[in-house]
Amino acid sequence: MAKPVMVVTTGDPVPRVAEERGDFARLIEEAIGTAWDGRFDAFDARHLPGPDPEGAAAYVITGSAAHVQDREPWVVRTEAWLRCVVTAGVPTLGICFGHQLLAQALGGEVHRNPRGREIGTVEIERLGDDPLFDGLPPRFGANATHLDSVLRLPPGTVVLARSSLEHHQALRFAPACYGVQFHPEIDGQVMQRYLEARREVLKAESIDADALMATVGDAPEGRRVIENFFRHVVAHRAALPRPQPGPQSAEPRGTPDRFR
Repeated sequence: MAKPVMVVTTGDPVPRVAEERGDFARLIEEAIGTAWDGRFDAFDARHLPGPDPEGAAAYVITGSAAHVQDREPWVVRTEAWLRCVVTAGVPTLGICFGHQLLAQALGGEVHRNPRGREIGTVEIERLGDDPLFDGLPPRFGANATHLDSVLRLPPGTVVLARSSLEHHQALRFAPACYGVQFHPEIDGQVMQRYLEARREVLKAESIDADALMATVGDAPEGRRVIENFFRHVVAHRAALPRPQPGPQSAEPRGTPDRFR
């Protein structure tokens, strides 16, 4: 049986979104749409260790209200597993917290964004060409909600996009490994629900939730980024010749020395 796409759950949407639309895995499946015609599976990294790194066609890591820098045991465990995934070359896309988790796992640093909270439909500026942006203009809209940011990049990381409050909106960590700080799976309705849920917090930070709600949209161009990841990055790896097992193929799996 063909390998599934595995959604790595690291958090839950705000309650009203979970009630109306489902969990992050459901939102991500909807956003991917026809760009993937195979199976989906999911595991909750907060409660379970990662599976065989090469057991999926691709991994998508969800957002979360957790903070990478708090160094909870499940976060540290998942980072070690992700290093094995990236070393194996399995296509991987981190979204928001997932983007930050990959950055920290690969040698970067995540902290509170010194420019403040970013929330709502924001303008993303491309900084170069990449299959992730196929068919997208130099500037496009995407939905975002985050407090933390990748402030120090892992070695070899390429910055692909930024916004006014976030200098690292899209990163390429490795040929098949990407992170996006924005949420390609969040449409206008979901973004509205986040603004409603955060209204009192935003008020305390002198942010006008009503003004932001008036500018919220479905951001289909931001959504296209996740489709492009599957149409180009995942499809490219699937088309590569599969390596033949050899005498050294039975080495035990584990965290590579260079990532310890």
